[in-house]
This record gives sequence, structure tokens and C-alpha cells, in this order.
Amino acid sequence: MEYTSGAASWQKALRRAVVALLPRKRRQRRPGWSIGVPLIAAAAGLLFTTTATTASGTALREDRRPQLTQLIEDRREQVAAGERQAARLRAEVESSTADLADSDEPIRDQRDRAAVNRQSAGFTALTGAGVTVELNDAPRLPEQGLPKGASNDDLVVHQQDVQAVVNALWAGGAEAMSIMNVRVLATSAVRCVGNTLLLHGRVYSPPFKIVAIGDPAALQQGLAASEGVRVFKGVVKDFHLGYQETVSTVTVPAFEDSTALRAATVPR
Repeated sequence: MEYTSGAASWQKALRRAVVALLPRKRRQRRPGWSIGVPLIAAAAGLLFTTTATTASGTALREDRRPQLTQLIEDRREQVAAGERQAARLRAEVESSTADLADSDEPIRDQRDRAAVNRQSAGFTALTGAGVTVELNDAPRLPEQGLPKGASNDDLVVHQQDVQAVVNALWAGGAEAMSIMNVRVLATSAVRCVGNTLLLHGRVYSPPFKIVAIGDPAALQQGLAASEGVRVFKGVVKDFHLGYQETVSTVTVPAFEDSTALRAATVPR
């Protein structure tokens, strides 16, 4: 046991009291990033593992445009093959009908009656004097920019522009008509998807060529009287759109697609 003097004991007691009264230094807390870094690393590892599993050895951000282009070409070839098959079957039906007509009078009568209406229905090709109208988009010149006061919509041919020309030619007495070398019938519908033309399930890009057989003077008069055509021709110069009107001997092909009707109304 150690004995101390009274003076030393009082000094120790005083020193302890002073230390007790002084503010204690807080314990330093661990900064937040020291905890967040391991969590972020764990999340990144989980993400990389999930990506590798999903990709299965392939590139997730690979450019798929070549595959899309090939898919479109494959579908076009399938459509073309279907059209060739349909044409072959139609020829077989006509040949069989002709064979039966030689020995079956009712079939012969129906065939002759149908033959009378084939031309007016659009199933025979026609050649004669007529008018050709060609509509085209404005040329895209990035270095020149858009014409003053024009938008992108002003630089393309729209559905109403094609319809205006078609209706004007019918009003001018057209006997037969084709668009992009496809015969136009009473059931034909002119629609535009973007700056492309959709006609009988096929898509066409500009320039759009419309051919009509009839009296050229009357056809041109019909075009001149059409408000829609006048509006289009009025902006041709300002927006550099294409409009060409030609008189010549033209040929309108026969309609070769399906003639099945999805709906019809009996006239009263």
C-alpha cells in the first residue's frame, strides 16, 4: 500500500475535478462514403452479373438495323412470291373456265357477260391520249436549310395533294387511271404514310406518277379548276416542290390484284 501526503492527494483530486469539468471530445463518426462505397460496389456487381446473364454472350446494344433491313427484304420477297402464285392460279381458273365454256352453255353465257364489263371494271389494259401528272417532294439540301416560312411538312407531297389530282382528273372525264402504274378502281383508296403512298397494300415513294386516259384538253381543264391542285401549284415555286403535267399517248395497265370485296352496299 502506498501512502501519500495530504498535499499530493488534494492536487490529484483537484486535477480530476478540472478534467471532469472540461468538455469531452466527441468520438469521430465514420463518414457516409465509407459505408456507401461497399453498397455501390455490391449493386454494380449485381448489375453486371444480371447483364451478362441476359446477354448470353451477345451484345445488348448491337445495331439491329441490318437485321431489320433483311427482315423487310424477306417480307417483300414473300409478298412477291404470293403475287406470282396468285397470278398463276388466276390463269388456271381462266383456262379451266374457258374449257368448261366450250361444253357448258350457262358458263359460256356468264363468261361472255363478264367479258363485256371487264374493260369498264378495269381488268383490261387501255392505251390512248391522256395526261400524266407527277408530284414530287422538295429536294433536301441541309446546307441551305428550310425555305423562309416553311416547315418540314411543307416540303413533302401529302395525301390530299394526290387526292386532289385524282379527283380533278375524274372530274375532267378520265376513262381510266393509274397511280404508280397500278390501276385505280372504284374501290381504290389513296393514303399516305409519312411521305410515302399506300395503295392496294403496297408502299410507294415519291415522285408520285398519275396517268389518266381521256380528252387531254378536258383533263387539263379539270386540273385547272381544282382548288386543291391550284393550292399545291401555288407553293411549288416557294418551297421547291415538284409538279409536272404532260400530254401524250399513255397506257394504263389492267388491275391485277385481288377483287374480293370486304363490304358492299346495294344501291337503292
